[in-house]
Amino acid sequence: MVAQVKLLPTPEQTTALDATLRACNAAASDVARMAHDLGCYRNYDLRRHTYHGIKADYRLGAQAAQHVIKKVTDAYTTLKANIKAGNLGKPGSRRRRTAETNPVSFRWDAAQPYDARMLSWQTDARTVSIWTIHGRLKGVAYTGSVDHLKAVAERPIGESDLVHRDGMWFLHATVEVPEPDIYDPDGFLGVDMGIANIAYDSDGRRYAGSPLNGYRRRQQRLRRRLQAKNTKSARRLLARRRKKETRHAANVNHTIAKRVVTEAARTSRGIAVEKLTGIRDRVRLRKPQRVTLSSWSFHQLGDILTYKARRAGVPLVQVDPRYTSQTCHGCGHRDKRNRPDQQTFHCRSCGVVAHADHNAALNIAQRGMQDWGAVNRPHAALPHSQ
Repeated sequence: MVAQVKLLPTPEQTTALDATLRACNAAASDVARMAHDLGCYRNYDLRRHTYHGIKADYRLGAQAAQHVIKKVTDAYTTLKANIKAGNLGKPGSRRRRTAETNPVSFRWDAAQPYDARMLSWQTDARTVSIWTIHGRLKGVAYTGSVDHLKAVAERPIGESDLVHRDGMWFLHATVEVPEPDIYDPDGFLGVDMGIANIAYDSDGRRYAGSPLNGYRRRQQRLRRRLQAKNTKSARRLLARRRKKETRHAANVNHTIAKRVVTEAARTSRGIAVEKLTGIRDRVRLRKPQRVTLSSWSFHQLGDILTYKARRAGVPLVQVDPRYTSQTCHGCGHRDKRNRPDQQTFHCRSCGVVAHADHNAALNIAQRGMQDWGAVNRPHAALPHSQ
C-alpha cells in the first residue's frame, strides 16, 4: 500500500526541498532530451551518456542521479505503451505526432523517488532525515492519518516519492502489507459500471451517478464563468476547484468499492467486472454526453476495486463486456431490441423485464463464474503413452 505523510518543514528546510525538486526535474528534462536525440531509452545505456554530467551540473548525489535517469526511462516506457494502445490518438493525428516527435519534459514539482540511502525514518520521534542538494536535512517533522502513521511505523518501507502539492510537502511511502490468500468463491457478484449509474451490482444495489454528475455539471458551469473572467485570481480558483472535484470523485469511488468488496467478502463470493479498456474509443455518444464520458473515472474505480479486493483476499476477474446489455440473463437471448431505452431491459424471447444495468450485472456475474472455472478447473489427466 502507499502511505501518505505530510512533511512539516521549517522555512530553511522548505527552501532546500524546493531547490532539490527543481534541480532533479531540470536534470530529468535534460536527460529526456538527450535520450530523444540519441534514441537511447534503456536505463543502463542512458546512464553511460548522462550520469556524470547531471551529477556535476545539478549537484546531484549518486542515488539521486540514478533515480532521475530511471524516472526518464520509465516515462518513455509509459509513453510508448500509451501510443501503442492508441491512447494518444490514431496514427497521423496531431496529438500523437506531437507525442512522438517531442522529448518528454518534467514539471519543476514532479515527484522525485527516494530510496533508503536518501531517506531514513525516525518513527518514534515522527521525523525523517532526507537528502537535498544543500546537504542532509535531519529532524524534518511529519504527520498524517492514524492508519498511515501506523503503517510507516510498523511495516517495512520501500521506495518513497517526495511530492509538492498546493504549497505542501508530502512523502508517498510504499509499505509492504501481507496479502491474505484468495479463497475459492461461492459464486460471483457482478458489477456493471456506467454513467447514469456509477455501479449496479447483481444483487440489485444501485450506486447512482446522478449526484456526482450533478456536482460535475455545477463545477462545469462555474469553470465557464471563471474562464470568461480570465483574471489571475480566477485562474487560481480554477486550479483549486479542479483538484476539489477530483478528490470528490475519488472519495465516491472509494466508498462504492469498499461496499462492493465488503459484500463480496461477507457472502464468500468473488467480484466480476467488465474489461473497459478503450471504452472512450468504442463508445459513440451524442455531443452533450461526451463531457460526461471524458470525466467518468471508471478506470479509477476499477483500480480501487482491484486493490481493495486483493487486500481482503476476494477473487476478482475481468470479463468480456460485449453484449452484456443486450443479452437476457434468464434465457440467453441476444437482441438489440431487448433494450428499448437506457433503463429498461425487455427480453423479446422469454418476456423478462428488468432494469438494464441489473440485467447486465447478472450477465457479468455469470461470465465471472465461467471464466473463473475455466482458469481454475483442474486439467484432465493426459493419457499414458503406449
